[in-house]
Amino acid sequence: MTTIAVIHTGPVTVQPIKEQISEQIPDARVINIMDDSLLNDVRAAGHLTPEVASRIHSYMANAQAMHVDIILNACSSVGEAVDSVRNFVSTPIVKIDEAMAEEASSIGRRVGVVATVSTTLEPTVRLIKRKAVELGRTVEVTERIAEGAFEALLSGNAPQHDEILKSTISNLAEQVDVVVLAQVSMARLVPLLEGVQVPVLASPRSGVAALKRVLGNTR
Repeated sequence: MTTIAVIHTGPVTVQPIKEQISEQIPDARVINIMDDSLLNDVRAAGHLTPEVASRIHSYMANAQAMHVDIILNACSSVGEAVDSVRNFVSTPIVKIDEAMAEEASSIGRRVGVVATVSTTLEPTVRLIKRKAVELGRTVEVTERIAEGAFEALLSGNAPQHDEILKSTISNLAEQVDVVVLAQVSMARLVPLLEGVQVPVLASPRSGVAALKRVLGNTR
């Protein structure tokens, strides 16, 4: 049986990723490692800190010690810590947003990125630009923070979270060729975006599909 360790920085990513793994890799065993202080510490500092990166390294080393087949990083805010961890952990590691960033770079020159947490925005923008360079493409990235949406979600007011996001996405879509939703927690909005005329990309489906491909290549 395939065993997947998923590193979460909060509870909101657990269910969307669980659903995608159940759909795409139904025979897999999933180990969820969740520490919500990671995202809290990144938000408090305003950026990824060496201390948070060290803890990500520790969790991934622990996952390797459990003899998992692959590790999935579920949070874009700490995604850049994975690049250094790969030098020390031999177990394959996949970032949930990497495939999405590559797809966005290939769709059009004007890429919009929406986030509800500012610490997710810049890492996602950097990832998209890096993927564009790898593909030999030039992109122009427009950033938007959906102000108040994350706080609404944390307080249990999902309808307010959704309305703020839908408005932000719809307005941005008028200016770009593709919209990227920078956080896993935003993916459930995609089916609700009636009238948006450009592709809107979310990471859970493409991220788990990438994980499945890596699993296939390592066997």
